[in-house]
Amino acid sequence: MACLALAATEAMAMSLEERRALDLSEYTVTDPDASYFDVHERMALLNQTDNPLLLQQASQLASGPSCRKLMALPPLDDQIRIPGFYPNPKEWRVVSQPLFQFEDTVAKLAGSYVASEDIYYAECLVKFLDHWATSDALMDFYFETSQPQAWFATESMIFAAAMAYSIVRPDIEGMEKEIANVDGWLNRLAHQHADIPGLPENTCCNNHFYRRALYATSVGILTQDNELFRFGVSAIYSALSDLTPEGAFRLEMKRGRRASHYQNYALLYLIPNMQLIARQGYDIFNLEVDGHTIHDAVSFALDIFEDPSQLGDMAPHEQYRGFFQDDQYFSWMEIYQSRFDEPRIGKFLKPLRPVFNRGAGGYVTLYYMDPDDQQHQVIKETEARMAELQDMSE
Repeated sequence: MACLALAATEAMAMSLEERRALDLSEYTVTDPDASYFDVHERMALLNQTDNPLLLQQASQLASGPSCRKLMALPPLDDQIRIPGFYPNPKEWRVVSQPLFQFEDTVAKLAGSYVASEDIYYAECLVKFLDHWATSDALMDFYFETSQPQAWFATESMIFAAAMAYSIVRPDIEGMEKEIANVDGWLNRLAHQHADIPGLPENTCCNNHFYRRALYATSVGILTQDNELFRFGVSAIYSALSDLTPEGAFRLEMKRGRRASHYQNYALLYLIPNMQLIARQGYDIFNLEVDGHTIHDAVSFALDIFEDPSQLGDMAPHEQYRGFFQDDQYFSWMEIYQSRFDEPRIGKFLKPLRPVFNRGAGGYVTLYYMDPDDQQHQVIKETEARMAELQDMSE
């Protein structure tokens, strides 16, 4: 794909007006049934692999949840109000539990279908989403520019639903009414949510825009909505325009001690978005804007993980590192590693696997990991645990 040259002398994230001026007419949905990975190819691989890590995770997922119990979960059809995370993280977690439960549910049903090939879980996912669609759930969320948390929270619910749904929908038969209902609901949700532009040089264009772009791309593909699809594609152009010569996202560097976290957080949504776009036949991973590709952002993230002084004067070198303890923040790495053999990522992922993110990708290790990787991890962990128990009994 040809490079895009921007007129600005210094790279910066595109404004709303600049994004809207992009000619993205070449981007159209080519395959509405293409999920973010080849589902049947992966199922076939899982049936043949002897990789103990993959076998263990598949075995754990094969006996999935009860559909009857899941259908009893009440849809969120009242107004959703969520307190801010940083001012009050404890209250945020409590209030957010029903939202997390929704994301866990759709991810688990999709994962159980891939692991078991039992259409029961695929049909259950459609029934579950149809129940929420019939209730017009998630359409009513409180939003003020000073209180955007419900807007933020519903972002991930939309792409969690859409990505899980994309795994199962092509194999569903005899549920045309339910599928039409779910498709219509997701499309309405995506348009209503994306119509909120966000604040200039902030939520209009930073990681929250990348989150909105992820659901726009996934729902755009599912519903053959080129407007949504191009909204999702525009985030890649904007993100690349925001890169410094080193590969840092300028808007994420504004987060100070959390600059490393937000460089990674941006990739958490950009990489699966690019995977979806690539699955539609576009060479998006090689897109250049001002001479930069997404690989520059990936390399810079790995650099500052290893040595925060690589941040230079863009952010403090005493960085928050708590996110390294949570595998969900690195689900993008499984997707990226499936396409590009990055030794540093391979090393980084080993202690984290199996990686799971209930919204941005679900059971990504199950879906993406090369079976030749970590062949003996589960065996070694079991042997170590047995040795520990033996020591305790002596």
